[in-house]
Amino acid sequence: MKEIFYAGVYWPARQESAEECARRAETFFRLLSSADPSYAQWFEQANSLKKALQLRFEPTYETFVRFFKSKKYNEGSFGFSFSAWTGHKEDGRGSVVMLSCGSAVAPPPNFGLVDLPSDGPEERRVLTVPVLTEVMRALVLAWEPDWGGVISHAYQDMRNEPAGHPRTGWLMYFSRQRQRGEFPSLPQPMRVEPVEDKGSLVILTPERFTVDNPAHVALADEVRAVLDRAGLLTESRGDERTLM
Repeated sequence: MKEIFYAGVYWPARQESAEECARRAETFFRLLSSADPSYAQWFEQANSLKKALQLRFEPTYETFVRFFKSKKYNEGSFGFSFSAWTGHKEDGRGSVVMLSCGSAVAPPPNFGLVDLPSDGPEERRVLTVPVLTEVMRALVLAWEPDWGGVISHAYQDMRNEPAGHPRTGWLMYFSRQRQRGEFPSLPQPMRVEPVEDKGSLVILTPERFTVDNPAHVALADEVRAVLDRAGLLTESRGDERTLM
C-alpha cells in the first residue's frame, strides 16, 4: 500500500480579522512557493476539474482579503476557511492546501494543512528533508502554530494516536510556549533545528521515513516515549483535522 504523507500545523483559539488572516495567508503562500516549483500556481477548489481550472488566483494580500470577506469562506465565529490546489498534473496529482484561521471558539478549527504529493516527479522532489523543512517553515512562520509535523498516515493508523494530541511524524514542530524549557535529548540520527524564534523542528531521520522499515518504526516509538515524558505530547487545545 502506498504510504501517504501530509504536513499540518494546529493552534488554539486566536480571534483574528479577515485582514490579519489574509496577511498570514499571503506570507504562507509566498514562503511555500520557494520550497518547490510545484507550489508556483494555485486554483480555488470546485466541484469539477474543468471549473476549478478556471479559478486560478494570485495569492496576494488583496486576494485573500476579498476571499475571507466573502460568504463562501467566512464561517462567522469559526473564522475563515479556505482550500486551494496546484492544478492537475500529468505526472502526478497536485497538492492541496486547507486553511482555517481566526476562530476564538473552543475547541477552535485553526489549522494549516498541505496534502503532499504521492507519485511522479513531484513526490520524489518534495518528499525530502530539505523541501519538507521549507514547507514546515512556511507553515510555522505564517501561522505561528502550537504544534505540527509531516505525518505518515500509515504510522498514525498503526499506533492509533489520539486526535487533539501532537502526532509522531517524520518531522515534528513544537512552539516555544509548548516546550517550556530545554528540549529533551533525542536518539541518533535525529536532530533538532530552530525555526527562527518560534520553536523547534525535530527531524526523525534524514532519509525518507517509512513504516516498511522496522528501524524507522522503532525510532518513532522511542522518540514518542521521550517526548511524552517531557510533556510535549499533552492534549492540544486545538481541534485537529487531517486530510484523508
